[in-house]
Amino acid sequence: MSKLNYIFKRLGLFYWRFVASPEKYARHIGVTIGKNCFISTREWGNEPYLITVGDNVQVTRCVSIHTHGGGNSIRKEHPDFDMFGKVVIEDWAYIGAYAHIMPGVTIGEGALVGAGSIVTKSVAPHTVVAGNPARVLCTTEEFYEKNKRYDVGTKRMSSEEKKKYLLSLPDEKFIKK
Repeated sequence: MSKLNYIFKRLGLFYWRFVASPEKYARHIGVTIGKNCFISTREWGNEPYLITVGDNVQVTRCVSIHTHGGGNSIRKEHPDFDMFGKVVIEDWAYIGAYAHIMPGVTIGEGALVGAGSIVTKSVAPHTVVAGNPARVLCTTEEFYEKNKRYDVGTKRMSSEEKKKYLLSLPDEKFIKK
């Protein structure tokens, strides 16, 4: 009987880690998530119950959210040392792919965290940050003003409609670096 229990337990872990949607997995392990979010990461650290995600938030792929760290380096002298920080991602925030959010950080309402950023300090509402460590680049309104010429209005289109439309656009409608 115990072997059968072991198999079912392993299948359950497999389901939650790899089959369930990233959002369902996050909720299952204890992340508090608001309404209408797009969650694409499965990297919630060892204390997911210390993470709160607001409404209408996008957390894209391979984002890592950390709630603790650094303690092992001093445990020889202080064996019970442990420290934690809650992470809060407020409504309408966007976290780009491969970003790392460190313990104790709050990402403010409507803030944008650029892909690959290491966020070591809280981000004010409606602010764009990027880099390692992440630094303030501009407000989200300034970001919009700089980029509105590239707005193609495809957000509510189906995949096929979007593909057809994008392939019909002139090159000047696309971002160039």
